[in-house]
Amino acid sequence: MTTSQEELLPGTRRALLHRIAVAQAEGRAPSLVAAVVRDGRAVWHGSRSSVDGHGPDENVQYRIGSITKTFTAVLVLRLRDEGVLDLGDPLEKHLPGTGAGEATIAELLAHTSGLAAESPAPWWERTPGSLRPELSDVLGEQPLLHPVGRRHHYSNPGYTLLGALVEELRGASWEEVLRDEVLEPLGLHRTSAQPQAPHAGGWAVHPWADALLPEPVEDLGRMAPAGQLWSTTGDLARFAAFLAGGDDRVLSAESVREMRTPAAPAEAADVVDGATYGLGMQIQQRDGRLLVGHSGSLPGFLANLTVSVEDDVAAVVLANCTSGPLLGAVGADLVRIVAEAEPRIPEPWRPLREVDRDVLDLAGQWFWGTHAFALRVLADGLLALGPLTGGGRRARFRSNGDGTWTGLEGYYAGELLRPVRRPDGSVIHLDLGSFVFTRQPYEEGAEVPGGVDPKGWRGIAE
Repeated sequence: MTTSQEELLPGTRRALLHRIAVAQAEGRAPSLVAAVVRDGRAVWHGSRSSVDGHGPDENVQYRIGSITKTFTAVLVLRLRDEGVLDLGDPLEKHLPGTGAGEATIAELLAHTSGLAAESPAPWWERTPGSLRPELSDVLGEQPLLHPVGRRHHYSNPGYTLLGALVEELRGASWEEVLRDEVLEPLGLHRTSAQPQAPHAGGWAVHPWADALLPEPVEDLGRMAPAGQLWSTTGDLARFAAFLAGGDDRVLSAESVREMRTPAAPAEAADVVDGATYGLGMQIQQRDGRLLVGHSGSLPGFLANLTVSVEDDVAAVVLANCTSGPLLGAVGADLVRIVAEAEPRIPEPWRPLREVDRDVLDLAGQWFWGTHAFALRVLADGLLALGPLTGGGRRARFRSNGDGTWTGLEGYYAGELLRPVRRPDGSVIHLDLGSFVFTRQPYEEGAEVPGGVDPKGWRGIAE
């Protein structure tokens, strides 16, 4: 990935620098470093530091905390795509004897397993992992706080179990598998389980004084899959591009899209913010923009990775302080600044390379009852169905190769669209998940459920 500062306009670069400068100053961070990704590559890097002349660059490592979970989720999805496991499998099928085996792999990924948020005391982030050598030490005597699958409850031990699952099925350590299957293929050579120079030191900033206290750096041991990694803005920029578009060497675009799809109900406190969770990824609506990614924190460090797939813009922000700047807001603002100042230029419209007459027969206006819809044939071979006016159910459909189509999103995701034809091949109506779409509202002679009054449409006086 090539880094180019010149690809953004000067005004945009200044606005980005101003945002991170405010965050570092008001958040009292010893240092703060950020990067912006557009079109799959880094186009801006900026940093602010409390030490003159020592602004960190894109190769300086910071601890990234729970962004590690997204890496672990990628490993699990790889196992699924290889057919080694199914996301609906209970953990017990592959990793027996944990005491939490009733939870499915998908529930662990989405934090709906019912597990506790933390491991038993002492605080795992600030104590050696050697205090918790076994999974039983991580889970404690009562690992489940909630019924399995009933609510979203963020769980660090849940990702410890997923890391152990990877080790069990791969026959190697989580760290080795991650390096071989994700870090090396994506070129993330500055991402590692242990710090590698140059790296930032972690600090606590006194809440009522401009004073610092060094934070301990602990190896998290069994908890590593939940938060161990160190990385850089350069590497995380590459990872952000992967999370937006996939990479067949690691995980397909379709599987990465699945990670970005909500898989957990939002907690009541999150409903206002439109926040939920996918498979190893946080999802939120902010200022009308859908953002995905993950935040991270460990004593001495804060981290955030934010992606807007629609805008094709991502941001990475790292700081070396226990608390202070709200990096989630900073990351969202960096994405917004670029997306609004330099909106994505769409690809040129191009017509279909070939026209299938049977498919073209489906295009045009259709009615579900009296609701008017339009069906369009797209250049990428998909069909798009949506209301002619206003809001309502809309979706794209992929051909199944047998004359039927499957919905890709929204209300019609996974639903079958089947054109019903006359003996001469012309289309009578569309059957979509039992809904009948006709060329005219309640068309006479069509197979409308409940039938159509033979007297037809009439005025009120009749």
